[in-house]
Amino acid sequence: MWIAVVIVAAAVLLVLAFLLPRLSRGPERGGKRLLGIPKIGTRKLPGRIGHYASKPFSQSQRVLGKSGRAGRKGRGKSPM
Repeated sequence: MWIAVVIVAAAVLLVLAFLLPRLSRGPERGGKRLLGIPKIGTRKLPGRIGHYASKPFSQSQRVLGKSGRAGRKGRGKSPM
């Protein structure tokens, strides 16, 4: 379920970044902040367990960043 939510959010952000590049920054930051909440909780686990438990959440934040960047880059290359 978590993966589906990240994929849908990335797709929406990609389209939003292509159509409205400047206005896509706020939703991107909000999505990253929302995905960062579980990361904070898992980092508090002891030792290496905390490191490995927080990796999926940092990866999902990275996916949102890449999606927004790709949409803005695609808009810059389009003839519009």
